[in-house]
Amino acid sequence: MKMIMNLINGFCMALADSVPGVSGGTIAFLLGFYDKFIGALDSLIAGKKEEKIKAIKYLFKLGIGWGIGLVLAVLALTSIFESHIYQVSSLFLGFILFAIPVIILEEKEVLKGKYWNIIFTLIGIGVVLLIGLLSPAGGEGFKVDIANLNFGLGIYIFLVAMVAISAMVLPGISGSTILLICGIYVPIVSALKEVLTLNLAYLPVVIIFGLGILTGIICVIRLIKKCLEKFRSQSIYCILGLMIGSLYSIIQGPTTLDVAQPAMNFGSFHIIFFILGGVIILGLQGLKKFFDNKQEIKEIEEKNGEN
Repeated sequence: MKMIMNLINGFCMALADSVPGVSGGTIAFLLGFYDKFIGALDSLIAGKKEEKIKAIKYLFKLGIGWGIGLVLAVLALTSIFESHIYQVSSLFLGFILFAIPVIILEEKEVLKGKYWNIIFTLIGIGVVLLIGLLSPAGGEGFKVDIANLNFGLGIYIFLVAMVAISAMVLPGISGSTILLICGIYVPIVSALKEVLTLNLAYLPVVIIFGLGILTGIICVIRLIKKCLEKFRSQSIYCILGLMIGSLYSIIQGPTTLDVAQPAMNFGSFHIIFFILGGVIILGLQGLKKFFDNKQEIKEIEEKNGEN
């Protein structure tokens, strides 16, 4: 059952990461496995042998779901995002708005009585709004021609991938939006499509991008883990700010399409999809609690069996 939950978690992260304005880190945080996810990445980088093996097993399960979600997003869901962007945006608004009170309730012990840390919430909101304001309309930004790959462009793709993955693992900051700002979101999605259809001419671009992602993970994960351990209250307040700020990014999401659409307003807002987003969040929360309870019962039974 834990395997099923890990697959679902990875799948949901990939769908979020593929949409500008939404972060896979947000999904991980609101579904309650963010600490475990960051801890596993940290153990993979700097843990002992036993910790590395445990981390690899966990990340492999999560990675299968993430891979399935990514392939679906690249091959099939991209057209859905293009043709039904307002429904998708309404859905993700529901995700975030219903998730915020859930997180506040789960983290109430570290939030209560430390209200001065709300300054970190304001900082989080400001960071996401700044990134959103920098994002170009139409999803192109600077012109990047990956069909003519050279050394300088390879370095640029590598560095942008490092920054983007750092954003993706932070709740509220969209790594896809970073790619949009730097002008490589559309080229990278196109390159992934080509490789998935066995056009290996774009494989070097995908490899360079992947190496940048791995380097970014190595650089940022330890810092995030330390902040969650030593400054958890400030970190949670900041994460809430990042999530609140991401609402603006979602509303502006239609402006980032290849064929730019107006930002979402009350007229294009879909209440049914908004409610559906909330229902999905509550359903996933219920599923998580169900699997957690099953795991606790299993551990108790194993402990009693040993005694």
